[in-house]
Amino acid sequence: MKDDDLRRIIHTRATEPAAIAEAAAKRPRPTSLLGEHGRLMMIAADHPARAALGVGDRPFAMADRADLLDRLCLALSRPGVNGVLGTPDIIEDLLLLGALDGLVVFGSMNRGGIAGSVFELDDRFTAYDASSLAAMGAQGGKMLLRIDPHDPATVSTVESCGRAVSSLADAGLFAMIEPFWSRRVGGKVTNELTVAAMTRAVTVAAGVGNTSAYTWLKVPVVPDMAQVMAATTLPAVILGGEVSGDPDAAFEAWRSALALPTVQGLVVGRALLYPPDDDVAGAVDTAVSLL
Repeated sequence: MKDDDLRRIIHTRATEPAAIAEAAAKRPRPTSLLGEHGRLMMIAADHPARAALGVGDRPFAMADRADLLDRLCLALSRPGVNGVLGTPDIIEDLLLLGALDGLVVFGSMNRGGIAGSVFELDDRFTAYDASSLAAMGAQGGKMLLRIDPHDPATVSTVESCGRAVSSLADAGLFAMIEPFWSRRVGGKVTNELTVAAMTRAVTVAAGVGNTSAYTWLKVPVVPDMAQVMAATTLPAVILGGEVSGDPDAAFEAWRSALALPTVQGLVVGRALLYPPDDDVAGAVDTAVSLL
């Protein structure tokens, strides 16, 4: 991204805030969630709003907004990428850059579970809601649903996700739920990436809301994905998760999961935006090739 682009974003935000809504109204919309390859291939960038800024051994990698936007624009420009997931600030920056034309847009909804906080599992809806997503021409909303049976804050998050799924469906928008079975280890929230834990999480997520007609699941790869995905008929996408020290192994795990009938694509963020060799285009192209 050129310095002029960054200055233009800052100037527009300071002097013409209505330009954001105008850009959203003029944006060419996709006709389907699926790209020409018949899959959904999205780049995720909603981590900063939850103070999850680290990538590998770089604790503030995602804190440089110009660098993040540069990586995002490159990733979104690659053939086969047909969508993006982000919070309002990031989506609006991309709108002002003209980087979202024809792409599927999912807005991140609950970012109140700040990483490392004592209230992390009471994950309040602090970003998009159904009405704002509809107004800006998004195709859906994404929510994080972490379930800790020993943390009473979990139930409020489950209830909030249920209301969000219902309101999105009422507006004809898709809900993308990212479920985990979680627990605190040494005070830190840890997601249990086992077959049993993910099967429980998937079955809970599939049942929230007053309809599942517009619900998709966003799930991590675990050792026996076939058993996990056998727990539901809902369409699912595979998430990338933390940046792996062995990207080839991660790509192979994604490839295997994509062979399952309910898995419709990939939604990957840090693993493609901040690959170990910093070759964003190469990492994205490899992921697209798996489809």
